[in-house]
Amino acid sequence: MTAALQHLVPLVGVAPACHALGVNRASYYRWQKPLASKPRRARSARALSDHEKRHVLDVLDSERFMDKTPREVYAELLDENEYLCSVRTMYRILAEHGQVRERRNQRRHPAYVKPELVARKPNEVWSWDITKVPGPQRGIYFCLYVVLDIYSRYIVGWTLACTESPRIARSLLAAAVEAEGVHPGQLTCHSDRGMPMVAKSTALLYADLGIVASYSRPRVSDDNPYSEAAFKTFKYRPEIPERFGSLQDARSTFTALFDWYNNRHYHTGIALLTPADVHYERAQQIIEARQRVLDAAFASHPERFQKPPTHPTPPAASWINPPMTALT
Repeated sequence: MTAALQHLVPLVGVAPACHALGVNRASYYRWQKPLASKPRRARSARALSDHEKRHVLDVLDSERFMDKTPREVYAELLDENEYLCSVRTMYRILAEHGQVRERRNQRRHPAYVKPELVARKPNEVWSWDITKVPGPQRGIYFCLYVVLDIYSRYIVGWTLACTESPRIARSLLAAAVEAEGVHPGQLTCHSDRGMPMVAKSTALLYADLGIVASYSRPRVSDDNPYSEAAFKTFKYRPEIPERFGSLQDARSTFTALFDWYNNRHYHTGIALLTPADVHYERAQQIIEARQRVLDAAFASHPERFQKPPTHPTPPAASWINPPMTALT
């Protein structure tokens, strides 16, 4: 900009040149003046010497005070009849050495890894969670434990109890593994970080059965989408009452509900098949039979279709947090 002004001003003058380039004339005149070097400010007689500053920094960085704020250091030294400098001066010295930060010893949260899990057949990845359902009175809840296969959406195990307990979770998972005939190294179990999920007894069960553990990141509900979606389906069914009269009443209701869900619920996420159809590998036979019905309908009235109808197929893989390469 300054070079253009210097070239244009001799030709048309200052005012037209500044107007043409959108520059304030005061700015042009200021640029013409050489920058005057500011005189160095004299050091105050009250300022700490370099040696004193070094001593203050050594005290603040000492093992005794390294985790304390300057205000705490200031107060503690005054109690010992010692004055180094003001709190503001302590902060100024720390700033000169790039140490103005949180000095208190605080718990450091680990860097949680985003879980990326894939299932290409049943019993490769299970998702499990616990939700509360209302009991007979306000403030009384029952705990519903549900273990879900993410590939088939099939409920491989569930139970209802009065409390959340690692013992109940361990028993449920062990029974589901035995019922499904899962072998060591075959299965990954994914859950959030609730108390029963991260309990030592659950971790020991995983180790005993050869199960790989996977956990959601804290406060990230999208890391456990299959359990969250299933709970929404369960809780909004018309047969679910506002409150259950007893634990036995709730168990009876959920027994019927999960039988419907596994065997008669046409799930949109798995091509309108039931979870049992996909879990027990009956999907291909059912799709072929449905396709024959569609082919016959098209042959009878082709004018009613824009193109021959094709029955959808279930996804080849079910992901928890698929990487970008899996989406392309």
